Amino acid sequence: MDFLDYAFMQRALLAAVLVGITAPAIGIYLVQRRQALLGDGIGHVAMTGVGLGFLLNASPVWMATGVAVVGAVLMELIRWYGKTRGDIALAMLFYGGMAGGVLFTNLAPTGSNANLTSYLFGSITTVSESDVTTICVLAALVVLVTVGLRRQLFAVSQDEEFARVTGLPVRALNLLTAVTAAVTVTVAMRVVGLLLVSALMVVPVAAAQQLSRSFAATFAIAVAIGVSVTIGGTVTSYYQNVPPSATIVLLTIGAFIALTALATPLARRRARAAAATQTAGDPAECVIPASREGAGKAGV
Repeated sequence: MDFLDYAFMQRALLAAVLVGITAPAIGIYLVQRRQALLGDGIGHVAMTGVGLGFLLNASPVWMATGVAVVGAVLMELIRWYGKTRGDIALAMLFYGGMAGGVLFTNLAPTGSNANLTSYLFGSITTVSESDVTTICVLAALVVLVTVGLRRQLFAVSQDEEFARVTGLPVRALNLLTAVTAAVTVTVAMRVVGLLLVSALMVVPVAAAQQLSRSFAATFAIAVAIGVSVTIGGTVTSYYQNVPPSATIVLLTIGAFIALTALATPLARRRARAAAATQTAGDPAECVIPASREGAGKAGV
């Protein structure tokens, strides 16, 4: 536990825990909506915000947050009105975001290119006190939305038409989900990077679904996995001198594989138990013994 003696590791672990909570918390709604790669697209757009931050000598995190939110709203509008050409518009938005990030970074003062790499792939051990403050504020907003509005967001994620009939503001909730995902991307970019953040939003949820089909249980397990792998990856990077972002993502995938291997035999046992219960309670199966008993009495 000697790593706790260093201030940079304390900041890194705090950032890791916050990201481990927020990424799966919003990711579960994206998985339900079949928008698992939305985080990846927002990450591409957020690159423009990082580049603008370097160019204007402003906070890259806050600039990325603003640009990511605008990009998320545009993505949702394209989903509503884009129709058959929506995928092309989204592709232009994604790649335009990447191109803008590279362009603005190159126009910025010398040294920004190296800094851009830390935002693309994460650099958790270089998280500053101001970064931690920003991450705490943004993470609080994400948790407030994903937990406080969980019933409404779940209803919209499951069936938009049914949610609309019940009187829920579907479009407003969809926009809120997209904006929350954008904020989560910027929260996580200092930990796992813009190009890897989608894995932390999706894979823990997929791993949790191997053990549970209940929304509440899946939510809790996914967050537990997220916190475990972010802490584990951060500590491993300290002792083994390996990239923390890559380590976190690989641990997340390892958790998915392990839980899948564990869940497969359990699912088979449950299926056999359910089949046995159904067979025992099937009236058609009970006719045969009764008819045999009647035949025996007739013979006597």
